[in-house]
Amino acid sequence: MSGVGDVLDDLGDLPRLEPGSVWLAGAGPGDPAHLTLLTLAGLRQADAVVHDALVDPRVLRLAGSGARLIAAGKRGGKPSAVQADITAQLIGLAHEGLRVLRLKGGDPFMFGRGGEEALTLAAAGVRFRIVPGLTSGLASMASGLIPLTLRGVNQAVVFATGHGAVRDEGMDWAALARLGQPIVLYMAMTNLAAICAALMAGGLAGETPAAAIASATLPSQRILISRLDALVDEVAREGIGAPAIVVIGAVVAARAALLDLLPALASV
Repeated sequence: MSGVGDVLDDLGDLPRLEPGSVWLAGAGPGDPAHLTLLTLAGLRQADAVVHDALVDPRVLRLAGSGARLIAAGKRGGKPSAVQADITAQLIGLAHEGLRVLRLKGGDPFMFGRGGEEALTLAAAGVRFRIVPGLTSGLASMASGLIPLTLRGVNQAVVFATGHGAVRDEGMDWAALARLGQPIVLYMAMTNLAAICAALMAGGLAGETPAAAIASATLPSQRILISRLDALVDEVAREGIGAPAIVVIGAVVAARAALLDLLPALASV
């Protein structure tokens, strides 16, 4: 990306990634255009970049020429790095006096185990900084023309993880159904059928609008608009798989209204 160095030079008051410290940073939803300047500054300064599997290769290419790129991805249903090994590696690299960037997809504190890593680093006496990122639960809605908050429609938003939520986490889906507010689901594709069934059993109407957005913000982005009682079948029929964000709620219906207005706006 041309001009990256110039941009950072113009922002000379950005924090410095110091030797022996770790930045827990969010890489955003996918497209490098959604990186924050502080994450970009960390990439340019880091001696070691410990990155998740979903971080776009174009983002990794923004790292400094001498940086070590260390894959530490965790993918559901696939061989993955053990969390304890990842944090041990972060501590070890910091103790070597390196400047370490732990780069996660989305935001490090949104279902990304950033909290666990921060607690472990703190217990080990390693200096760290949290660098927020644009989480996919927000970015996918914006790129999909779904306003996550809409006056007169909702007063709150629920963010939930679908990973293990039915099997062993004891999520009270009936309680979420009773809220009547949009529900944004991360990592829900494996348990989607059970989650949808639990929401309907909890009283959420089957005709509630729903959407699944895969590979948000990337050229391969796919958007499926459906309803709660048909979502599972339509996701399977269209071959929508992870990584994907699911949103269930009345705000999904606003997408159709916006799409209807787009031709008129294009002529203005």
